[in-house]
Amino acid sequence: MMDQSNNQYSTIKFEAKVASKMEMTNGNSSTNPMNVFLQRIALHRLALQLIAMLAGLSILHATAQDEPRVRARDLGVAPGIFSPGTNNAITDVAGVRVGQVTLRKGDKIRTGVTAILPHAGNPYRSRVPAAFHVGNGFGKFIGTTQITELGELESPILLTCTLCVWKAADAMAEWMLAQPDMQEVRSLNVVVGETNDGRLNDIRARPITAAAVRTALENAKSGPVQEGSVGAGTGTTAFGWKAGIGTSSRKLPESLGGFTVGVLVQANYGGVLQVAGAPVGRELDRYAFQNAIAARENTRGLADDRGDGSIIIVIATDAPLSDRNLQRLASRGMMGLGRTGSSASNGSGDYILAFSTAESVRRQFDAARLQTTELANEQMSAVFQASVDAVEESVYNALFMATTETGNGQTVEAIPLDQVRKILKAHGVDVPAQ
Repeated sequence: MMDQSNNQYSTIKFEAKVASKMEMTNGNSSTNPMNVFLQRIALHRLALQLIAMLAGLSILHATAQDEPRVRARDLGVAPGIFSPGTNNAITDVAGVRVGQVTLRKGDKIRTGVTAILPHAGNPYRSRVPAAFHVGNGFGKFIGTTQITELGELESPILLTCTLCVWKAADAMAEWMLAQPDMQEVRSLNVVVGETNDGRLNDIRARPITAAAVRTALENAKSGPVQEGSVGAGTGTTAFGWKAGIGTSSRKLPESLGGFTVGVLVQANYGGVLQVAGAPVGRELDRYAFQNAIAARENTRGLADDRGDGSIIIVIATDAPLSDRNLQRLASRGMMGLGRTGSSASNGSGDYILAFSTAESVRRQFDAARLQTTELANEQMSAVFQASVDAVEESVYNALFMATTETGNGQTVEAIPLDQVRKILKAHGVDVPAQ
């Protein structure tokens, strides 16, 4: 699409130069009937080509806007060997709920909040084991030092925009302290992650409100999870295209424990996009370092040329895991991220938080002794595999479900799925018929 438009534009510029050169080389051309005739033909052709180009761009833009968004599996992209859960979402892990609030105000505000609740009870009083992994630490994730120290999660998880993390944390603390049986609580570790949506969102306005946080927390539910340009993903981008929230899950066979692993991502990073091994980023001519590779001068590609950005990955499972094995699980998230084409660039905040909802590993806040039954190390491999595959698919869902967004004076296009289909087919992916 971009190449076609550029070629048309180059042709029009060439015709304009011809008309201009004719006028300069013929001196007083207005007195020469033949020159006047030729100039009028050139200008007429120029006008017709300009009209055609603008009409073509309008049609292409309308097509991109109207193109239905689908999840990765609708394009034949199903990473790994294990089947997804019922909704192919993090909420397939029993008890996990997701709530989202999307903020679009005027021409500048494009952001939101995504809340993940580990179970139906009070997470402070009934804590789940958790672990945190830093792939690249260029960012902010409130509450993670205590998770690392104690190996447990005592609040829901909030995702939002970079300069809103403190407002979101304060609002969640206020909300939690107002819950039943919290009257005597004098210390609370809330957990809030972020990515920078400042391209499409007036991030300095810090538009997240306490009301938005409360709504996300109180409206959290199980079942299907909305993806793409929603919640904390409203203003995010990835690989130069509009991205957002994505989710996926895997259900292990009973012979491997029958456990479920669910993932949710807030995708806002860069690199050289590949989908199921197909070089989609290169084929679409939008990838990190493309200007350096092409030796282009005084230009900057549509994709961030360094692959900078961030991603938050949340992994939930009902497998009974200790915080130690959850740490191992979290670290595997980087493998799924790498499959999509990320190299965890210098300016990227790549964070993974993993937790287990299993009753046998829950920790009551006032317990003097903990008796738990956890999965043995030798039984972890299938859980690792499931998480890597679900992380990869969650990223694709974040990209494929996102819609074109305009905000803060910029427009970021949704990735063109019709072209993605062609690329996937050309590289051996069995793409279902539309």
